[in-house]
Amino acid sequence: MKAFSTQKMKNKSRAARLGGVIFWLAVWQIAASFLNKSIILVTPAAAAKRLMELLFVPDFYRTAGNSFIRISAGFFAGAAGGIILASLSAAFSVARALITPLMSAVKSVPVASFVILALFWMKSSALSVFVSFLIVLPVFYGAVYEGICSTDSKLIEAAEVFGMSMGKRIRYLYFPAVMPFLGSACTAASGLAFKSGAAAEVIGQPDFTIGDMLYRSKIYLETADLFAWTAVIILLSIAFERIVRFMLDIAYKYSKKI
Repeated sequence: MKAFSTQKMKNKSRAARLGGVIFWLAVWQIAASFLNKSIILVTPAAAAKRLMELLFVPDFYRTAGNSFIRISAGFFAGAAGGIILASLSAAFSVARALITPLMSAVKSVPVASFVILALFWMKSSALSVFVSFLIVLPVFYGAVYEGICSTDSKLIEAAEVFGMSMGKRIRYLYFPAVMPFLGSACTAASGLAFKSGAAAEVIGQPDFTIGDMLYRSKIYLETADLFAWTAVIILLSIAFERIVRFMLDIAYKYSKKI
């Protein structure tokens, strides 16, 4: 009975999300029909048609793959860096005093500033990796630090009394406490990584990247291409988020079995 109720709730949630998508597509269609200027706003059908056409362009998969790999690399580097720095901050007050202002600065500085500064230091092809890393870093830092701090203090005291090793503490105490925060961080950071990574590519214009294609769409006033490539970014971001969440679920289940 409980399983049936849970499945029913999931079906309602999916139906609600689908209804929301249909509603905004209808708003988009009405707005495009009212303007009647495809150079400003194309219809959803026109954008979908162009996206389907792009699927048969030889360089499409190379372009999407380049952006996906670079942004993903920046994401994982930022996630690893955030987890390490958060662990240091939770363990040492001196580290927390040094790292916290840095994370606040990284969160506050605009993406464009990072990109312009980075252009002096590295090739344009590495911009999306670097910018994604910087955007993801404070998200994971804040989430993991909060998760560590939320660990039950009584359990920590008990672990100290019984002489539990640090490895077992991480596995049985900290990892379960941090997991919900990690899931939320992945959801937030994956979208931010792809948005900021694409923005970095638009400014740096490395060849065979989604950002470069967005820039060309703007230059040549190809609005359908602009919407199609934007849809590609959204789809890649959603796919990447689900992959990472799946990996987290596997890691959590595996840690409980060992």
